[in-house]
Amino acid sequence: MQRRHLLAASVSTMAAALGLGLTGPAHAQTPAWPTHPVMIVVPAPAGSSLDVVARLLADKLKDRWGQTVFIENKAGAGGMLGVDVAAKAAPDGHTLAVGFNGPIAFAPFLYKKMPYDPAKDLMPVVMTTSQPNVLAINAELPVKTVKEFVDWARAQGGKANYSSLGQGSSAHLTMALMMNEAGFAATHVPFNGSPPAAMALAQGTADASFMTAPALLALVKSGKVRMLATSAAQRPDSLKDLPTLAEAGYPQVESLAWNGLFTAAGTPVAVVNKINADVNAALRDPAVKALLDSQGLSAVGGSADDFKRVLEADARKWGAIIQKLGIKLDQ
Repeated sequence: MQRRHLLAASVSTMAAALGLGLTGPAHAQTPAWPTHPVMIVVPAPAGSSLDVVARLLADKLKDRWGQTVFIENKAGAGGMLGVDVAAKAAPDGHTLAVGFNGPIAFAPFLYKKMPYDPAKDLMPVVMTTSQPNVLAINAELPVKTVKEFVDWARAQGGKANYSSLGQGSSAHLTMALMMNEAGFAATHVPFNGSPPAAMALAQGTADASFMTAPALLALVKSGKVRMLATSAAQRPDSLKDLPTLAEAGYPQVESLAWNGLFTAAGTPVAVVNKINADVNAALRDPAVKALLDSQGLSAVGGSADDFKRVLEADARKWGAIIQKLGIKLDQ
């Protein structure tokens, strides 16, 4: 009962704090912003899906803002190192971070101590993309379906392993949920970002993984990696030929890996609204949409309040799962 109250309190606190002051009056004046170059911190290495999204947006936003928009890759600690830069930046919107499920919605349930408090130190600005995870395996494994993979994994007696893009990531927790639902054990091998996690899969040092499709597509084409199923509730247009885990008998294993821009708490509402509007315009650009589609990424956009509601829902769902599975990552 106490655990349930703690979960409710954590979600309630996050929801309240993340939602503070995001809806300003319709007649609010557009601020004279930006006044100097803008930094977007990507808490993942170059070549990751987060990096792809950030660089596409930066290229469009520099023209709208009349300022340089530069990317700073800062991977590590499951994304917390990069997000922490924005959390501790001046509250003026000139430092943004690409946040995702792990360091925002999951981490408060996984760690006793964090370098920042997502609910108090950050403001959600806009969701950029959202995409399902994909269950993928090294192509040398003698399996071609989810059922065959589960049978194979059970037969390994705990000797199988899986890579992920980091501790506490959507990839990590989706596999933990899959193992619980399917009844097999495997060792977690975390990396700093999807490129090295995907490479471990291709080289056979990892047997399986959950991650978004963009990091896998080239390796699938080269015959090194095989995708088995998607964690979406329904087959997305970009992965029409891939069955869902629900179709394979695991409807509980559903997850979406979202990402979006965050800035420091206390940033003026008018600045947040301007960034939101300009990013939405960039996401509607046909060239941006085409490039995202080619990477298997789905543009989202929407208001800061829309983004906040996704964060609340994710915290409720995965906070309960984390507590049920007993996952803690404190050293």
